[in-house]
Amino acid sequence: MKIIHISAECYPIAKVGGLADVVGALPKYQNEIGANSAVIMPFYNTKFTQSHKFTLVYQANLILGNQELNFDILKIEDAVLEFDVFFVHVEDLLYTESVYTDNDTNRFLAFQIAALDWILTLKKKPDYIHCHDHHTGLIPFMAQESYKYESLNKIPVITTIHNAQYQGWMSYDNLYKIPEFNIENVGLLMWDGMINPLAAAIKCAWRVTTVSPSYMEELKYSANGLESLLSHESSKAVGILNGIDSAVWNPETDKFIIKNYKKTTVESGKKANKEWLCSQFNLDQSKPLFAFIGRLVGEKGAELLPHALDYALRSKDIAVIVLGSGAKETEKELFDLILKHKGNYNAFIGYDEKLSHIIYAGADFLLMPSRVEPCGLNQMYSLRYGTVPIVRRIGGLKDTVVDIGDHGFGICHNEVSEQDIVVAINRGKEFYTQQKEFKANRKHIMSIDHSWEVSAKAYINLYNSIN
Repeated sequence: MKIIHISAECYPIAKVGGLADVVGALPKYQNEIGANSAVIMPFYNTKFTQSHKFTLVYQANLILGNQELNFDILKIEDAVLEFDVFFVHVEDLLYTESVYTDNDTNRFLAFQIAALDWILTLKKKPDYIHCHDHHTGLIPFMAQESYKYESLNKIPVITTIHNAQYQGWMSYDNLYKIPEFNIENVGLLMWDGMINPLAAAIKCAWRVTTVSPSYMEELKYSANGLESLLSHESSKAVGILNGIDSAVWNPETDKFIIKNYKKTTVESGKKANKEWLCSQFNLDQSKPLFAFIGRLVGEKGAELLPHALDYALRSKDIAVIVLGSGAKETEKELFDLILKHKGNYNAFIGYDEKLSHIIYAGADFLLMPSRVEPCGLNQMYSLRYGTVPIVRRIGGLKDTVVDIGDHGFGICHNEVSEQDIVVAINRGKEFYTQQKEFKANRKHIMSIDHSWEVSAKAYINLYNSIN
């Protein structure tokens, strides 16, 4: 079974969010169970691409409206990943330092056209094409409708929605850039008067998946305008919970953390990592350490954190560390708390992969007060590292975390509000005082299996169900 994943992100090559983690792990685990899974992604100007060598696999020109652009298909020379990655290199468009820019309509149109142009030339075509999010949303349409790709229209195309809030909207003026098709079928591209790549993918893909069962259900009443479409197409839609790469996220072997540990040594391991964090960030290690890791945006409930944390920190019996970036106002408010709560609070504005691993290993609790969380990986990482997740009941958080009050192992709240965050923190503080139960819970949550093996098999079963 030959599978080609097409994505804008793939860890460790280019990462903005959870999309990269999924595309960087799913192919590897599919290969482990006998598939031949590879990735096609853009060639960006990143530290990864600067530090590796690439072989030219294919070279041609693509047509983007009135433009003719040269593109290369490159492949990494050294086997740094456990699956093949092919890169679409369009120097004038895709070779940027940032994954996303202000010119993404043309960039990702060119990327998708080049990917399909190259697939056309392959002697052994893929058995399945698996597209990820709106950046590849026109591929299901073009493979089905564009005359140029008629020989590909028998290949099943699967679309996974990682986040339906972003849909790749573009004006009707861009229609001429899409390879020629029967104009009578233009409605497949349109939604609410605009070309909508995610809507087109939902209409044209053979199967549509989301990254958790609960998120699939939630999209039927909250999908940023696509609710009725997803309800209409529900017969071909399924939610498959993401996994985590248990080789990368493993406290026993993690090269980023200060001291490695397993279930039997979790107390000493977490203590060493917590001591390092508290030393580096001037925090009191005797207090329960709460952490937030993620984008400082509304989807994550991040704008509520400054006031909620300010209130919770008044008792001076907790420590808090924040790692993230996003809305400038939220960044400033979180940074301003450092002086106000010196010794109990600190923040790193930005992103640091090594630091994120140490925080998972050293923190006692992880805060995730999300408004939208299609799957969520952070709560799975925290479980793996023996850190209690504090989550809002939404999407994948609802599917993966059970409240301690319901004979579970985490702390859950129903609403996105400052009050709910503070109450949840107070519940965490109380749980921390029950050290016997708290330590037993640590060992339990480290045993919960959210590895990709289960999810990879679910996707293989989905592919097989199409034929």
